[in-house]
Amino acid sequence: MNFPPSGRKARLTRELVLSAALRIVDTEGLDALTMRRLGQELGRDPMSLYRYAANRAALLDGVNELVLNELAIFPEDRDWQAQLRRIAHDLRLLALSHPNVVPLLVTRPLSTPLGLRPLGILRPLEQILSLLIDAGFPAEDALHVYRAYYGFLYGHILNELQEFIVDPEENEALLRLGLHRLPPKEFPRLRALAPVLADYDGAAELDQGISILLSGLAAQLSPPPATP
Repeated sequence: MNFPPSGRKARLTRELVLSAALRIVDTEGLDALTMRRLGQELGRDPMSLYRYAANRAALLDGVNELVLNELAIFPEDRDWQAQLRRIAHDLRLLALSHPNVVPLLVTRPLSTPLGLRPLGILRPLEQILSLLIDAGFPAEDALHVYRAYYGFLYGHILNELQEFIVDPEENEALLRLGLHRLPPKEFPRLRALAPVLADYDGAAELDQGISILLSGLAAQLSPPPATP
């Protein structure tokens, strides 16, 4: 930890505390994040940290907010498809930068009723709803789009982390060997797709999926053209 030139400890702020919490999660995992461990990281009495987070649940919410604040959304941009494509790729990069936070991003909002969630967690929902409604979608349709979009996006991110974080030892040779051990009559499709499965490209896979999703949404929900 860096100290000011005078040798005194830096004054604590919520941002400083949450940044240290995120650092612990990134390097040691979610289970390692406790007030005691955070106090060690900051060189402070753990009791002094409760003014910045009332309990561990609030600390987890704060880490969630800190990561989501890195996601830029521009509701005033009327090109909703380009925006959703860019946000998807940005969120993917955030997830790859903070893989230990991904379970928190996916599951933490579910543990709190919508009306009680922190503002930083609700902000992406509000911004994307504004983007879609301003583009011409009825409010209820905009909500359907948001749910379908994030359902796909989080599913993709979890699959990609499974590929590269959970099973890092499953290299191309092992994957091909495993697939070719499958009985040919029972698994002809998987065996035939062995080269494609072995050559996984997360960014390209995401882009293809987003293209399918957006074209389907545009066809079913077509918003009226924006007035010049």
